[in-house]
Amino acid sequence: MKTIGLIGGMSWESTAVYYELLNRMVRERLGGLHSAKLLLWSFDFAQIEAYQATGNWASATAAMVEAARSIEAGGADCVVICTNTMHKMADDVQNAVGIPLVHIADTTAAAIKSAGVSQPLLLATAYTMEQDFYKGRLKQLHGIDVMVPDETGRSTVHGIIYEELCQGVISARSKTRYLDVIGRARNAGADSIIFGCTEIGLLISQADFDIPAFDTTELHAAAAIDFAMS
Repeated sequence: MKTIGLIGGMSWESTAVYYELLNRMVRERLGGLHSAKLLLWSFDFAQIEAYQATGNWASATAAMVEAARSIEAGGADCVVICTNTMHKMADDVQNAVGIPLVHIADTTAAAIKSAGVSQPLLLATAYTMEQDFYKGRLKQLHGIDVMVPDETGRSTVHGIIYEELCQGVISARSKTRYLDVIGRARNAGADSIIFGCTEIGLLISQADFDIPAFDTTELHAAAAIDFAMS
């Protein structure tokens, strides 16, 4: 089994989900006492969030590159960035190391294509919904056009991620607000939902919908295990 290098702590709430998923998936495949071989670099998220909020993407990139190089030096065989938003600098991270990066958008695209849907709604941080690093990759490499909520919806989704989910707060009221955002998008033609932030699966799940919902955390973890066991 290859060693998976995780860049996490963004937030640790979702990184903990990655850790559980990766180990559970290995046990399901191999049985017994088997678990995943992992190295974890975990950030103080307050530092990263400050870079995001001020648009200091150069410092954020430098921090991510340092983390990737550290886990490579520690013996990791691949890099897994445990957040959608910080895939903004995925190309810089990949270029800085000699081991492959398992890209969360590529694993999500494969699931979307397999489901045969054509108008997925992207729920994510404002950075991921509004910038092109994620949507553009889905379009350019995979031919997938995504919808995003309107401005009010984007503000709702983003605020709940940072003010609640990243701080371990799970609120029934916030779930209702998410379902309202999704309902409006469905009325506008959305035929599926991308949980494009790794914390969103803490609040809503496939069980809440009668259309496909793509939990990027689960998909990413499964792709990392596929790599590790190949």
